[in-house]
Amino acid sequence: MAHTTDQDCIDACNACADACDHCATACLQEPDVKPMARCIALDIDCAALCRLAAGSMARGSEFAKRICNLCVLLCEACGEECAKHAHEHCQACAAACARCAEACRRMATV
Repeated sequence: MAHTTDQDCIDACNACADACDHCATACLQEPDVKPMARCIALDIDCAALCRLAAGSMARGSEFAKRICNLCVLLCEACGEECAKHAHEHCQACAAACARCAEACRRMATV
């Protein structure tokens, strides 16, 4: 079953989704939210897509590889945006996005 062979990628996607949710929430608590708008928007999109990717792999969906290819693009964009901000939550999110992008890249090329 696909679930066991893709478990590392599923775990990376779920961890990334959690980090993105945390980052978006923490960004909303920053004193000046306006400069964080793109970070928040990408966090929300990335969390949703990571959860979709994890679910598609767990179900063995025929579209899992395509979803993971898109997840790579979004994780890279989110990670690049988060890396621009010095906040600890942004830096943690950038790292989670990088790990997820790499895991999805490996999964989609197998």
